[in-house]
Amino acid sequence: VRHAILWLSENGVDAEYVCCMLATAPFLQPATLARALQQLTESDAYYAFSVTAFPFPVQRAIRISPENRVEAIWPENIPRRSQDLEEAFHDAGQFYWGRRAAFERGEPIFSRGSIPIRLPRYRVQDIDTPEDWKLAELMFNALRDAGELPH
Repeated sequence: VRHAILWLSENGVDAEYVCCMLATAPFLQPATLARALQQLTESDAYYAFSVTAFPFPVQRAIRISPENRVEAIWPENIPRRSQDLEEAFHDAGQFYWGRRAAFERGEPIFSRGSIPIRLPRYRVQDIDTPEDWKLAELMFNALRDAGELPH
């Protein structure tokens, strides 16, 4: 992003805000980008980026041992009802709006200097594997059939 900012500046474009969009995020919507930019400009944050909720409480995560056995990462949370655990979010990997100066200074994105732009889980699919591609196709068809995407 810093390289792109430098190139733009050298070519007469001095943007105050810059957006990095990822090609592996097929459900990114222009309205979401506009909303994120507006929220960033109305705040004192350095960045705004897309987040979505985990579909299940991360506090009840398990790991598989080298012996192929299951163990709770946080055993104290296993007896708790899932709806009583704090909702957790993750980077949706769609876009990162930022103030030019923050990108130039190398301010960390994953910090209190950022604001979250919440997206529903059904609008988030990162594509890194063939399985991700298949899920994205299924989601695309469902969204199209629901009238949320053009035919």
